[in-house]
Amino acid sequence: MRMCFPNALGALTAIGALLYSLPAVSHELDAQLDCTSNAHAFITSLQDDQFIEAQPMHVEANSVNAFRPTRDSQLTAFGFRVYAVLGYARDDDLFHKGKGEAMAGSIYGVVVFGTSESVKVHLHDAGSDAVVHEVLPLIMTAVLCKAN
Repeated sequence: MRMCFPNALGALTAIGALLYSLPAVSHELDAQLDCTSNAHAFITSLQDDQFIEAQPMHVEANSVNAFRPTRDSQLTAFGFRVYAVLGYARDDDLFHKGKGEAMAGSIYGVVVFGTSESVKVHLHDAGSDAVVHEVLPLIMTAVLCKAN
């Protein structure tokens, strides 16, 4: 039996290049950040579509849950890459409780890589009612929708 490594290697290289060039799962969150939804619907739709992990990576003292995007998802919001997805609603078992006083009402949104000024411009251009909060100056910004 004769093995032809150059052809096999060439085939493997071509397959690898093809797989590498296939786009990862990508999803824009602009429409959901128009602040007409609620935290439960926002988070469960992303979990159901496997864009975010089922369990939060972090829970703030005020009970805001931060969910990590799944390994191969490429979430964006208003043109910015999403670092984390945030959500909380009082008396909703979907969300873990923090160690401090839970906030009233409901909040959902994302943390993106981008300056707060850049994010504000993109939100304004998109007509979103979301609020911007600087997380890390010049690096990360939160885009939040809040309801009471």
